Amino acid sequence: MSDTISTAAMLAIGDELLSGRTKDKNIGHLADLLTVAGIDLKEVRIVSDEEDAIVEALNALRARYTYVFTSGGIGPTHDDITADAVSRAFGVPCLHDAAAMKLLADMYAGRGLDFTEARQRMARMPQGASHIPNPVSTAPGFIIGNVHVMAGVPQVFQAMMAHVIATLPAGRRVLSRSIACPFGEGDIGTPLAAIQKAHPDTSIGSYPHFDGLRFSTELIVRARDEAAVNAAAAAIEAMIEAIRAQKDAASGLDLGTGEVA
Repeated sequence: MSDTISTAAMLAIGDELLSGRTKDKNIGHLADLLTVAGIDLKEVRIVSDEEDAIVEALNALRARYTYVFTSGGIGPTHDDITADAVSRAFGVPCLHDAAAMKLLADMYAGRGLDFTEARQRMARMPQGASHIPNPVSTAPGFIIGNVHVMAGVPQVFQAMMAHVIATLPAGRRVLSRSIACPFGEGDIGTPLAAIQKAHPDTSIGSYPHFDGLRFSTELIVRARDEAAVNAAAAAIEAMIEAIRAQKDAASGLDLGTGEVA
């Protein structure tokens, strides 16, 4: 396990994601895997099947983060242009990889199907890239530099990620603690901001809930250090008790006289 904090971004590619025709299932899966591996997912972008857009996004992300993971656009059709875009981003030719060609040729021969020009497109990748195995449908993804290029079909993406995640150095996992707060964000916003400022090594998330009668909030404290989590959680619990005491005192006042009832 490494003490170095690795960061990651995801680039999801496809017009179908932006039109709403396809509901993405890969972002959440990737986030779950990276959290367990102690790698911080910092950014997710979704771009259309346009080469310029893919190149621009990929170059920005790969320069900023330790790893980039892409999904989509490596199939056999005309709009599957991810391999071309990645090759252009790295300034290398996009070629029919010999090993990928053999994998696919053997697979289609075994199924009694022609290895058509369209199917051969799935063997194209940047010169010098290495394979990401695809145990579901054979056509490999690929790795070049810090970029991992995978299929958009969730079953295939997940199978590829199972291989990829095992090759990445594990970092220190982020610890988390959930605290149920019986008050809404309007009550806790100001003191909670002060707690976050006083505990900069933590990340405090606020998730409101309304049950039809009253507001409450789930507060999640995250950090890699257990002592930091515990310290921030203790401050939050003290805040909750202070607000409860204030509300109890206010409800005990006789509004007509200002005296305690």
